[in-house]
Amino acid sequence: MTAHHKMDKADSRNRLDDMVQGLVGSPMDRPDGPLKVSGQATYAHEWDVPGMLFGVLARATISKGRVTDVASIPLIGKDGVRAVITDDRLLRRPAQGGADEAPPQGSRQVDYFGQPIALVVADTFEQARHAANILKISYEPMANAAFDPEAEDTPTDKPEDDQLDQGDLDKAMADAPFTVDQVYRTPGHNSAAMEPHCAIASWDGDKLTLRGSYQMLNFNINELADALHIVPENIRMLSPFVGGGFGSKLGISPEAVSAALAAKEIGQPVCVALSRPQVFETTMRRSETRQHVRLACGTDGVLTGLGHECLVSNLPEEEFYEPVTQATHFMYGGKNRKLGIQVARINRTCGGSVRAPGEAVGMQVLENAMDELAEEAGIDPVELRRRNVPDRHPEQDIPYSSRRFIEALDEGAKLFEWHKRNKTPGSLREGDWLVGHGMAGAARVNILSEAKARVTLCADGTAVVETDMTDIGTGTYAILTQIAGDMLGLPASKVETKLGDTDFPAGPGSGGSWGASSAGSAVFLACEEIRKKLAEQIGSEETDLALANGRAGTGESMRSFADILDGQDISAIGHIEPGKTLEEWQQATYGSYFAEVAVNAVTGETRVKRMLGVFGAGRILNEKTATSQCYGGMIWGIGSALTEELVFDDRDGHIVNHDLAEYHVPVNLDVPQIEVVLLEERDALASPIQAKGIGELGICGAAAAVTNAIYNATGIRVRDYPATLDKLLARLPEQ
Repeated sequence: MTAHHKMDKADSRNRLDDMVQGLVGSPMDRPDGPLKVSGQATYAHEWDVPGMLFGVLARATISKGRVTDVASIPLIGKDGVRAVITDDRLLRRPAQGGADEAPPQGSRQVDYFGQPIALVVADTFEQARHAANILKISYEPMANAAFDPEAEDTPTDKPEDDQLDQGDLDKAMADAPFTVDQVYRTPGHNSAAMEPHCAIASWDGDKLTLRGSYQMLNFNINELADALHIVPENIRMLSPFVGGGFGSKLGISPEAVSAALAAKEIGQPVCVALSRPQVFETTMRRSETRQHVRLACGTDGVLTGLGHECLVSNLPEEEFYEPVTQATHFMYGGKNRKLGIQVARINRTCGGSVRAPGEAVGMQVLENAMDELAEEAGIDPVELRRRNVPDRHPEQDIPYSSRRFIEALDEGAKLFEWHKRNKTPGSLREGDWLVGHGMAGAARVNILSEAKARVTLCADGTAVVETDMTDIGTGTYAILTQIAGDMLGLPASKVETKLGDTDFPAGPGSGGSWGASSAGSAVFLACEEIRKKLAEQIGSEETDLALANGRAGTGESMRSFADILDGQDISAIGHIEPGKTLEEWQQATYGSYFAEVAVNAVTGETRVKRMLGVFGAGRILNEKTATSQCYGGMIWGIGSALTEELVFDDRDGHIVNHDLAEYHVPVNLDVPQIEVVLLEERDALASPIQAKGIGELGICGAAAAVTNAIYNATGIRVRDYPATLDKLLARLPEQ
């Protein structure tokens, strides 16, 4: 049985409200938690595959040019070396953003420093690593490499779909009593997931099994098939546990293709794991940005003009670019608008999706500019935002679906006691520390993605959920268990959720914050179909059916599932597709941030003292995992504000700080007590379960609350992220 539903109209039935089992929405622990803390969850590098060899990538030491020779023959057969793989298919760049095809690239062409050139395979990892380090590769360098995205001679292009010129922004700026016209810069970022990339490939004739660490198996299987020139039906991918992804594992990476090629050539399984520097240099980075923001408003604080023009970068011919203005289009009003993105083509590691692509850096800058406008106009920053929430999309003239932005602003201001803050920058001191308060708005686009899931109600009264959807630490095992348990009247202990196997129905993948609502809707639909079948078997209407603790019936007549099923399982596939509601309404999640910081008046060091986030994201499926996601996003926001920055060598474009020792993500001492408040909300236009994405919302604007607080503490505007002490020290107020 298949239950197919296209989201063409609102679904306001709210069927998951007040369910007997009470699982959905509760802070239920993760079913996979005990496996992880006891070391029983099998991650990509932990599969015990008999006869496994090990491969290590040898990589380019130039930034642009061609490979003329790989001296592999002297290595093969010595010190355990089995092969040196130089297949032309090895170096096709990973597809970005879930595309079905990997962009073509011959293995002789080098586009960036650190690009994989060959794979050395040996009996042990240490032998392979040593041989890869001494493998001699000859090049024909090209002198016209571009490393600086802002250099005058760097080639650029403008994506036609991301240019908007509405009204007359220049006139609005000239006529307005209050304006902001500033340039902000954000550096490149790395996903920095805890688990490095790894793939283990093994062949059985023409059938490939790849065990790896990937976020979107539904797309990854097609990408891998395309890269290997085989059909997807001959591939099985397994990724049941992923130690974080944050975008770096959206597409296949060189370890997957190289492991598959080597295993086929040698005739034995091959494991390829990336070192931390290789993860930084060969997967993807978030592009640095230069953002020119112009805002104009009247004496009433209402925006009359809004400009947001951005420069980002990527390799030549790559389609992906950081969608910096994604939320700017719908966040605030302003009749005169000019938004655009320009892409510089440079020879740096491939740019791709990293932790809320677009809003993570675009919202923080927009919210900085809104703070500056509030200061110029003499209006409270919370009030300025309230006055500029549009009734309809300011460019497309379509309505919004559920939107709790104003409620998030008001609730955050109340809980943070915003009215008590010091309003004069640089005037509140505690010893050597200057104390300040800042706030910002949050927004992230909401997307429903096509998804399938199979649910089986077994004859013994248990249930099994199966989908190739992944859990990258976000709580998928928990929420799918909760939805199935509530819909089928089973305790969580009676539901087994199986993920990360392409033999299961194709889920939406973990990316774009669409996984929970999409996969959850597929499970919901499958369970509805099972409920209909149960109702038929006991002679009732599905809407009259009562399910609780493994029993079904109507009124006082309840029978056990085992009795009703009589030895027969009931299985159904739920299939959800996006429809008109995604096209005809602007869907997004919203929130607010409030932060208190202390800046040392002597050293310029900034410490975040407390932080509050208030978020509205449709139905919350699991209070604990959703709150945890918001914690993580806000912590990333602290990192974006204060420490995170990819540093490139201007001479050859290589990443200087390519490890977690020098790429500074926030650690325990950097993070204060964080409070998260989840607003009650249902969005009937978003999905059949009225849920929206929350995974990335927590970062989208969080950094701005910190830097706005730095301004309140010191009177210093930091427009060049991160706000390291060297950018504050010379401008600190005199003691």
